[in-house]
Amino acid sequence: MRIGVIGTGRIGTIHAHTLSRHRDVGSLILTDADPARAQALAHRLGETAAPGVDEIYTWGVDALVITTATSAHAELIGRAARSGLPVFCEKPIALDLAGTLQAVAEVEAAGTVLQMGFQRRFDPGYTGAREAVRAGRLGRLHTVRAMSSDSGPPPAGYLPQSGGLYRDTLIHDFDIVRWVTGREIADVYAAGSDAGPAMFREADDVDTGAVLLTLEDGTLAVLTATRMNGAGYDVRMELAGERDQIVVGLDDRTPIASTEPTGPPAADKPWTGFLERFGPAYEAELNGFVEVVRGERPNPCDGREALQALRVAEACELSRRERRPVRLREIAGGAVAAYG
Repeated sequence: MRIGVIGTGRIGTIHAHTLSRHRDVGSLILTDADPARAQALAHRLGETAAPGVDEIYTWGVDALVITTATSAHAELIGRAARSGLPVFCEKPIALDLAGTLQAVAEVEAAGTVLQMGFQRRFDPGYTGAREAVRAGRLGRLHTVRAMSSDSGPPPAGYLPQSGGLYRDTLIHDFDIVRWVTGREIADVYAAGSDAGPAMFREADDVDTGAVLLTLEDGTLAVLTATRMNGAGYDVRMELAGERDQIVVGLDDRTPIASTEPTGPPAADKPWTGFLERFGPAYEAELNGFVEVVRGERPNPCDGREALQALRVAEACELSRRERRPVRLREIAGGAVAAYG
């Protein structure tokens, strides 16, 4: 199998390393907006660099992995669909609903594969939580609490192209709440604070946000996110039911300290970022993509799933700006995929 990797930045480099050592991947063709960066990575991996995307198609590949800037995702997905190629793409498909809907429509019209990069679906903690909920271990689920806290802010230049905190960070929580619980989100109420560095206000973004979700069965979910968690990178999810309560992301590296006399000590080596915390999950999702391309498993996260997470993010942004609850039915693109 020959796979083209478009984009050799931080996450593209990680994916290229994973694919280069995969037993079912014979070779890679790498390209990037910075040709020298692609060439350097290709040299390190013993793979081939292409001067541009056109050459990837000319030279021929069996599948594509897209890890470019978000602004290029939708166009690249559409071109791959028209060429009959299966695609793995980092989230999101696009930063707007129109671009997302167009790309999904092209994939569905072509009958090709689009697997989206929501890596938490491949993390053992979230997988275990999903299994516990589905097995009825918690009884009736009544409360979900989730957080995504970055240890420090991204570069100022990244913020205007990120889509904002809800589309860039909390979108992972929106997806995982749906995936773990098996329930759709009915309405949202969101608030945000831009009281941190001025670069957030200049980008019309917030550095900290909170969301109250009501799921279709009445379960309440409270989600928070921040770019300013000095203690370390902290991603957790708590699920409480009438029989039991469980937590994802609580271990000896969770950056939290108890004030109780008999509480656990602070982590000696807290998580520093998402690449470290979710390294195995990133590898597992690419291994899963290879299996999808080989016809050995169904698509674990298609474009419709990414669309639903974006719809929640759009609803949150509307709620924050208008200071009101927003029903998901107010947001376009409401057809949903069935859960397994």
